[in-house]
Amino acid sequence: MTDLYDIPLTMIDGTETTFGEFRGKTVLVVNVASKCGFTPQYAGLQALFEKYQDDGFVVLGLPCNQFMNQEPGTDNEIESFCQVNFGVTFPLTAKVDVRGKHQHPLYAELTKFKHGVLPGLVKWNFEKFLVGAGGNVVERFASKVEPGSEEIASAVERALATARTA
Repeated sequence: MTDLYDIPLTMIDGTETTFGEFRGKTVLVVNVASKCGFTPQYAGLQALFEKYQDDGFVVLGLPCNQFMNQEPGTDNEIESFCQVNFGVTFPLTAKVDVRGKHQHPLYAELTKFKHGVLPGLVKWNFEKFLVGAGGNVVERFASKVEPGSEEIASAVERALATARTA
């Protein structure tokens, strides 16, 4: 298995980095889209980020246009849309593929995690993977699970508590 922290990322502003930028943090990785029925979840993702960021939590949004072309914009348009409509301050990457021939390496690793009814490939926009501070996927959530849900809040709090005691 590849170390998640070695996986390269291109941020939405074009900056090159790796997932290692988030080493030691609890990260909710979400494939996002601006023209999806789940797009209002941006507000919940931002609220979740604001609530827990001082505890070592970050939301990482990866825009994806693979599901019914629901993210057709350029990286600049996506960034502007997120800031203007939802006040997004959590990090976003450049647009990626989350499945298929050009699947981003991060998703190649994340989708190896088997959890409940969601093993394998990403099914739709706004699926969420919770990565613990040690770099392991600890939970996976379907698109319909709202960022403000008790299910996600509890998982984030457990992951943060584990990180504090490690």
